[in-house]
Amino acid sequence: MAKSQLSAWERVEIARNPKRKTALEYVDEIFDEFIELHGDRNCKDDKAIVCGLARIGNQNFTVIAQQKGRTTKENIERNFGMPNPESYRKAIRFMKQADKFNRKGAYPGIEAEEKGQGEAIAKSMFEMAKLKVPAIAIVIGEGSSGGALAIGVANKILMLENAIYSILSPEGYASILWKDSTRAQEAAEKMKLTAQDLYDFGIVDSIIKEYNQD
Repeated sequence: MAKSQLSAWERVEIARNPKRKTALEYVDEIFDEFIELHGDRNCKDDKAIVCGLARIGNQNFTVIAQQKGRTTKENIERNFGMPNPESYRKAIRFMKQADKFNRKGAYPGIEAEEKGQGEAIAKSMFEMAKLKVPAIAIVIGEGSSGGALAIGVANKILMLENAIYSILSPEGYASILWKDSTRAQEAAEKMKLTAQDLYDFGIVDSIIKEYNQD
């Protein structure tokens, strides 16, 4: 596979482009039908993670996707795509439902920690590891931290070529390592967060070619 000439930081900027397709836009294009379902049956419905039932022809799927908004209002409503614990618990509910019916298919705030953020992420990973139905995870934009891991324990992991996948943001990495978030561009190069890096390491199974989305 040919190496790209784009730098890691350029990939970060592309992944963060507000014009980039959201998860629900991909769902709309991929599936013939999608019905969104809500709630974790414990606290409330957190809109940072979308769950629902989908269909392609006669094949049924369970969809679990991290969703950002297009406008400022939508991003506030979806907490800028950063899930709270209730999102992971909602995801677990639908993972178990997928297993039952044989269907294929992190917000760093004080409130999230009070609700059991770490436990919710760990529980989500644990439940995904136990699934008997095949699971496919696709990184479409900026996947990072526990939020990405919580719904990323899959049989196959795919990445769009301009997506990034990492333990945290380059700004966070630079702040921890050098106490200087302005060195984010340097951090991005060291983090090996591009699709090509992760494919070379054997972390992702395949890279999906992208075309201009403008």
